[in-house]
Amino acid sequence: MKYPIGIQTFSQIREDGYVYVDKTDLIHQLVSRGKIYFFSRPRRFGKSLMLSTLEAYYEGRKELFEGLAIAGLEKDWLQYPVFHIDFNGDNFAKEGVLEDKIEGFIAQGERRYGKDPDLLTMGDRFEAVLKHASEKTGRRAVVLVDEYDKPILDVLDTPMEEKNRDTLKAFYSTFKGADKYLQFVMLTGVTKFSQVSVFSGFNQPKDISMDPRYEALCGITKEEIEQYFHEPISELAEKEENTYQEMKEYLRNQYDGYHFSESMLDIYNPFSILNAFDSLQIRDYWFASGTPTYLVRLLQHSNEQINELAGKYYDASLFADYKADVEQPLPMIYQSGYLTIKGYDKRRNRYLLDFPNNEVRKGFLSVIASNYLKPRHHEITSWVADAAIMLEDGNTTELRDSFTAFLSSIPYDSHDSTKSPELTEKHFQYTFYLILRLIGVYCLRIEQTQSHGRVDCILETPQYVYIFEFKLDGSADEALQQIEEKGYDKPYLTDKRKIVRIGVVFSSQTRTVSEWRER
Repeated sequence: MKYPIGIQTFSQIREDGYVYVDKTDLIHQLVSRGKIYFFSRPRRFGKSLMLSTLEAYYEGRKELFEGLAIAGLEKDWLQYPVFHIDFNGDNFAKEGVLEDKIEGFIAQGERRYGKDPDLLTMGDRFEAVLKHASEKTGRRAVVLVDEYDKPILDVLDTPMEEKNRDTLKAFYSTFKGADKYLQFVMLTGVTKFSQVSVFSGFNQPKDISMDPRYEALCGITKEEIEQYFHEPISELAEKEENTYQEMKEYLRNQYDGYHFSESMLDIYNPFSILNAFDSLQIRDYWFASGTPTYLVRLLQHSNEQINELAGKYYDASLFADYKADVEQPLPMIYQSGYLTIKGYDKRRNRYLLDFPNNEVRKGFLSVIASNYLKPRHHEITSWVADAAIMLEDGNTTELRDSFTAFLSSIPYDSHDSTKSPELTEKHFQYTFYLILRLIGVYCLRIEQTQSHGRVDCILETPQYVYIFEFKLDGSADEALQQIEEKGYDKPYLTDKRKIVRIGVVFSSQTRTVSEWRER
């Protein structure tokens, strides 16, 4: 079986015999029901392949679709003039790159369909190209825009942001005047920026990002995993000395868990799962492929803490439709794929957001911890892996000593001594939250975080249930008493595993553990 690693061209996948998860029934539904669409998905989630498939369809390349669902749905296979602009691969933080990109795209169309020498602006010129293409071919034009938002993300929170927004706004405004020359328009990207800032000036695209009918348009569903990939799952299971069902569950925890609507259809990250099948190794492929620079800038700029964003219910307007910028990080964190829908409250029409799977949870928390606590990334991951082993073995004494030493190693400037007592306590709560959530990624089958004014954390391993309560300049007895009064242990009283209640006190003077008591 050949896997299309790094291949985003539909024709090459079909002609060279790479595995292709058939999405053409959804493609046919898409083109049959509408005209101008916007579709948001995280990076490396198959958006480019989807547009390439649309391009082949509108070029009438019937032979590429033999044996696929659309072969029995489409009868005409008409050829349309297709304009496909891809904003991937360029660095739009450099002056003039965006303008040159659009200029080259328009000039290519002018060479093919004709140029009007009296028109000067890019918007007027592109509208003329669409008109000439329609008149020359006798069919309306198709426009496909890949990663429309990259020119903005590259310059987010920099002086060039407004300039790039205005340039794109002028380019996209073409679609309004050229409406009668357009058969189909699809824009894809990671984030949905405010409509008034980028999409104003032309007919608003229909946003299908949270439409249950198109939830599986990109990504791989559980049913598709079973249909297409039984063989590599069996090979991975044999290699790791697991059963087939155990390997499916492992892959589900590592790469599944994305939901893009209230229907809660499980979607696997296609980049990670295909890389795992190709290499027969389970690694953090998606996160290792690069942390976007805009995410790093976002985390450095924002005062929001991830424990205050994850595991909470939100109205859709707060993460799907609201203007995405550094002042409001939730929309970008969600739309970039670091949080996803994990539950839906139908009565209140609110969505629960949390990490999609272990790969994203571990990678994202590691980046945050490196930025927040200051130790380098490899130092954090190494310590966390060791701490996870201590928890699995029930070695809480060694964990206590290791925990104390690790906290002592955090640079002094990570703790702002000028903060108010309330902010200082909040800082140390967040420190413990990050550390324990990271430990949980490595060793836990189930992970829960409960919050009642403190970071109260329950960590479960096959043999132990650990219930932590932290205090700043308090007493361990008070922490243990709170565990009892809050009833954190009640769900586990009939559990066969050993319950370990741990009260931990952190000293604001020594900046490490001052008291650790278990019960």
